[in-house]
Amino acid sequence: MDTLSDTSAAPSSADAALQPVRELRSRVGAEVARAVHGLERELDLTLCVLLAEGHVLLEGPPGVAKTLFARAFAAALGLSFSRIQFTPDLMPADVTGTSVFHPGQGAFLFQTGPVFAQVVLCDEINRAPAKTQSALLEAMQEGATTEGGTRRALPRPFFVIATMNPIEHEGTYRLPEAQLDRFLARLAIGYPPADVEARLLRETHGRSPLARPEDLGVRAVSNAAEIQQLCSAVSSCVRVEPALAEYVVRLLGATRKSPALALGSSPRAGLSLLRLAKSSAALAGRDFVTPDDIKAAFLPTQGHRVVLEPAEEVEGTDAAAILLRILETTEVPR
Repeated sequence: MDTLSDTSAAPSSADAALQPVRELRSRVGAEVARAVHGLERELDLTLCVLLAEGHVLLEGPPGVAKTLFARAFAAALGLSFSRIQFTPDLMPADVTGTSVFHPGQGAFLFQTGPVFAQVVLCDEINRAPAKTQSALLEAMQEGATTEGGTRRALPRPFFVIATMNPIEHEGTYRLPEAQLDRFLARLAIGYPPADVEARLLRETHGRSPLARPEDLGVRAVSNAAEIQQLCSAVSSCVRVEPALAEYVVRLLGATRKSPALALGSSPRAGLSLLRLAKSSAALAGRDFVTPDDIKAAFLPTQGHRVVLEPAEEVEGTDAAAILLRILETTEVPR
């Protein structure tokens, strides 16, 4: 088996190219903290997904600041932002836009929908039926929409943050596997620890519930050009040793062979795993991926892609438990 390269080597030029990634995390973290408390881990993962040029799915009960977090994140990055409230009667054209006849010009002109922004918050995405959820598929995968035979590119960077209520909540739908697969990572946001919640109550009870991140002092500390430059740096400068690629293949194979899973991880899921691991390495100040980066990215990138066997689901088995068992039993590169 290939061995991992010596990680004690002197800093490379790639390391210098990645220095702005660490600086960005510090700047954005300080700004987001003006609006929300206790979501540092969630911020790191969301930033990693952005730098990996993916999309993130935030799952949690109502009232845990998912929407405010997304708005503050976009504001701190200096990116254009739009919000789509998913409801049972939302139509695909309400997401992507439609052509409207203008009598004065005697022609149909395309009116862009809210998906034409750099950061798009799809709030409570699983409250809309599958047809409307599917309207996002082309946008998320291709960075473009098609209407009336005309293809229209979306702004760059293009980043979808979708929030989702637990499936057992009334009025929710299961997202199709194809839709879930378009999210590079899923992150569960639960209730905060008691000390964080107490601080939140002390410091925010005087705020207006209508306050925007900008009203709370969140400033733009980046821009679209910098984000695109850093995405390119992460993609090209963070290296993955052959032994780690083989490790990922073993992990994917284990999900496909597991008797507890009806559907294992796809090659696209493996690419998502490596892309998130590369972003995580860059955020940690490294230009190389380690096995720990792979392990940390495994659950966020695979948990929403695998499907439990019906018998396991009836028994109350958690997919995360199956994946953790796979992590524990799969050989790690030395």
